[in-house]
Amino acid sequence: MKKIGLLGGTFDPVHNGHIEIANSFIGSGIIDELWVLLTPFPPHKNQEKHISYEKRLQMLRAGFQSLNCRILTVEKDLPKPSYTYRTIQYLKKEYPSTDFYFCMGEDSLSNFNTWKFYRNILEEANLLVARRPNSNHDDVLPAILKQTSFVDHTPVEISSSQIRERINEPEFIRQNIPKKVASIIEKEELYR
Repeated sequence: MKKIGLLGGTFDPVHNGHIEIANSFIGSGIIDELWVLLTPFPPHKNQEKHISYEKRLQMLRAGFQSLNCRILTVEKDLPKPSYTYRTIQYLKKEYPSTDFYFCMGEDSLSNFNTWKFYRNILEEANLLVARRPNSNHDDVLPAILKQTSFVDHTPVEISSSQIRERINEPEFIRQNIPKKVASIIEKEELYR
């Protein structure tokens, strides 16, 4: 069976941290392919305003252009809000001879048991987690760890919210987001 990693996010905007974690999953040897899912309406970020789905998709394609991965927009057409387990169920029906791994950073693993329907996710897929230095798993349920594989990763300490807050600092932007993404942001005057 083909092993596919699923990396989801709002990517608002995509930054070098996203690129590096995707590279870690791709290079892990655990999965055959990485599929990147652009989330239209994440249920845990309901209060936040987001750049339009189309603009985020344009930036995501530009940012991930050099990576060996596939960008999927299936969540746009699935019921709202975008729950991970629904997406994985849908993909399993579409690609029945595929083994899915849900990809995340180690910081998300410690609160994974608070995700809506997290048990359903574990029924449908294994977890593929990018390690963070000096982290332990004392607070992670054994049932979750049992279905988790870890990937070596050196995190890039940047977040999309930091990018949005510091959008008017050219040097910071140049250091933290791909050039093609920066061009789109500048041309479209996003996050201003």
